[in-house]
Amino acid sequence: MDIELWWFLALPLFFALGWLAARIDIRQVVHESRALPRSYLSGLNFLLNEQQDKAIDAFIEAVKIDPQTIELHFALGSLFRRRGETDRAIRMHQNLVDREDLSEEQRLQALAELGQDYLKAGLLDRAEAVFAQLRNSRLNDLAMRYLLEIYQQEKDWAKAVEAAKALPDHESVMWRKEVANFYCELATSALASSKYEETQKYLDEAFSINRRCVRASLVQGDLLAAQGRYEEAIDVWKRVESQDPIYLALVAERVMDAHAKLGRVEQGQTLLRSWLERHASLDLLDEVFHWELEKEGSRAAYDLVREELRRNPTLLGLDKLLEAALLHAPSEQRGDIELVKQLIHGHTRRVARYRCAECGFKARQFQWRCPACGGWETYPPRRTEEYDLAP
Repeated sequence: MDIELWWFLALPLFFALGWLAARIDIRQVVHESRALPRSYLSGLNFLLNEQQDKAIDAFIEAVKIDPQTIELHFALGSLFRRRGETDRAIRMHQNLVDREDLSEEQRLQALAELGQDYLKAGLLDRAEAVFAQLRNSRLNDLAMRYLLEIYQQEKDWAKAVEAAKALPDHESVMWRKEVANFYCELATSALASSKYEETQKYLDEAFSINRRCVRASLVQGDLLAAQGRYEEAIDVWKRVESQDPIYLALVAERVMDAHAKLGRVEQGQTLLRSWLERHASLDLLDEVFHWELEKEGSRAAYDLVREELRRNPTLLGLDKLLEAALLHAPSEQRGDIELVKQLIHGHTRRVARYRCAECGFKARQFQWRCPACGGWETYPPRRTEEYDLAP
């Protein structure tokens, strides 16, 4: 009974305290909202209605009224950058960096925003200098990711390797693929300068990170071929079938050139035909067709393409069939075949492209890195039409 009486006495007290706290909070909110410039609230309203031009005008007015609104400066600078007005964004964030009344956390944020402004404007050297200042700070991971993007744009692959390995998740599958490609870029550059030992060193690094790196196998074969070791080069290129057969189209020309150097063209043709039978590919068909036409003649090339077209009907295959038909057709039929080929070819030019699996960007040439989204190995050597026909 005593406990129940105590509760009856305490409940009104708790209610009164809660009511008093609520009144204090409400008064504080009202006081702060009244202290804000009216243009600031107008800017927020414009933002909610997706009227960025009017929002920017309102925020600029608010900044003039109250220059101490740090967060408003950040918001305004970000708006400028998103709109592509990088010069105004840079001035806004540079003014913040130069202020002496900022806390350390706000100054780091201002530097990060300024670095993004420079990057958006294409001023890579300035962006790199800013993000370098953020290393070993609480924004280190953010800085390293932006530095990695900068080094890739600058094609400074050695620094790209260093930046990627400094990231906390660099041992993930994604980063293994990317870092292996950085080493392949270094190996390709060294091979172009005939620095064979250096090339092998970079390839060893690539394989140590990603044993199934197709690109490293391609460059490894190129290195052996450059040294006249064609038999070994062919063996290396053959490994691509077990790594990822979709890349055999990139190997086909290399394999045939090596077989030609060894005087074994027929053996090379047999190998390419077996690949084509197991792994249908328009680019692979094109290489097999070329050698079939050169060694066996137009009729054999025509039969090859016709059989492949029956197995995998595509407009690009039909275009290749008409090309073969023109070579051995009677003169009185060539005009009609040429007319049909022109009609087909006009359409196939639109579908004979490579497509990025990440962003869908299409390109006429095969790319190891997508020029649109920056993804690595997102361009399988597969034409657009082949995607449409894939099961």
